[in-house]
Amino acid sequence: MNIRRWCLFIRHNEKKYVRISVSATQTFSLQQALDQIRKAIEFVNSTIINRTEVIDQIFCALLMREHALIQSRTGAAKSLLAQQIFSMFEGANTFQVQASKEQQPDTYFGGLDIEQLKKGKIIHNTANSLVESEFGFIDEIFDANDYTLRALLTTLNERALILGVQHVEAKVHTVIAATNYLRVSEITEALLDRFVFKALFVPAKIASVQFRIARRYLVHQGKPFPPKERIPYTTLLAISNIVKGQDPSTHIDIPGEMIFFANSVVRHYEMQRNRLMKEKPQEHQQLKDFYISPRTYTRSMDMLRVSAFLHGRTVVSSDDVGKLWYLHTTVGITQQRELFQKSYETILHQLSAAKAFDQMRKLLDFQEVIERLRENPALLKQPLHEIDGMPTKRSLLEWAKDTLGITNGSVEQNRKLLEAYLESFVPVTEELHDFKNQQEKDIHELFHPASHIWT
Repeated sequence: MNIRRWCLFIRHNEKKYVRISVSATQTFSLQQALDQIRKAIEFVNSTIINRTEVIDQIFCALLMREHALIQSRTGAAKSLLAQQIFSMFEGANTFQVQASKEQQPDTYFGGLDIEQLKKGKIIHNTANSLVESEFGFIDEIFDANDYTLRALLTTLNERALILGVQHVEAKVHTVIAATNYLRVSEITEALLDRFVFKALFVPAKIASVQFRIARRYLVHQGKPFPPKERIPYTTLLAISNIVKGQDPSTHIDIPGEMIFFANSVVRHYEMQRNRLMKEKPQEHQQLKDFYISPRTYTRSMDMLRVSAFLHGRTVVSSDDVGKLWYLHTTVGITQQRELFQKSYETILHQLSAAKAFDQMRKLLDFQEVIERLRENPALLKQPLHEIDGMPTKRSLLEWAKDTLGITNGSVEQNRKLLEAYLESFVPVTEELHDFKNQQEKDIHELFHPASHIWT
């Protein structure tokens, strides 16, 4: 994953919680929304025993508008968990189905419109289907045939029903799927990638936990417990817009060095997982390698914002990077979590000891200079010290005066200044070295704009 592309245009701009509009007549504060989400998580934990991490993970999925997959043996209350979580919200439809091999796509998308069928068109009547529902629960998803699973891919990822000539936008916010087993194929591999959050239920064997589960069963008889307060779906939707950076009025900012840090941790974890697979191939016979898709990589940014939001902050910190294990590991598999935690601590120590965070900040500031000049090439003809808003102006010009003796500016002198300043930069990590190399290419293209065009 290109760390430079991730870091471009990141701004350090801390903001306070503000009031935002969710409809023409309703407003709420982000702090109030946070309190509602926290209470909902606490309530679900009080009704579903011994599933704290999975509950936290699924609420992350809800805040990100993503999907979650739960695997366990039968009778582990997967459906109860999904129903209890969805019951915490009002104003949203829930679609529920148990998959089977005999089912066709109309089970999920609605029956065929007979009148359209007479005209030779296959059109689904989507009323009361997954397409018209904000939430969905699919039990035993891998019992579905490949044709149906393939049809689900677009709906889960693109939020649309696209079959033949029919193209309908879907209301789907989050789908929770459950399974007793994993079925590995090209189709299911693509489907699994749509469920960016994954969990494994481990049966409770501790006597005290089993006692608590039994006592809770006596209260709700295996059914969702009615919540005292429900969260309007519009509130959840508004939070997810902020998490995805789609609300122009409210921001949860990710400093560039945190993007750099997160990318380094995830890469290290991916390499460590593959190393373990090579060392113990008998434990991973179904998998060729451990692969984190670009889709999941980019979701890391949303997960960082979710973590910051749940901790009451509007700026992502290094602690939030440590929470990425919810996204990149299968919750419930202790070995994976411990491996991710080790990668996090290893990279944090390396970057802190080498002062790589300081170097990344300097490179990001330098990138802003390059982008400013690229957007307005006329600025190349004037001294850099006369250009307002340059983040590295003072340090860059002081360095130029002391090292090169440059005190004024021309196109040629600006080129020498930028190239020499970057040449003096000695990266302490491989990622920083790659970032610097790309900036050297950017500077060359800036002063030789036709040099990169193939003729």
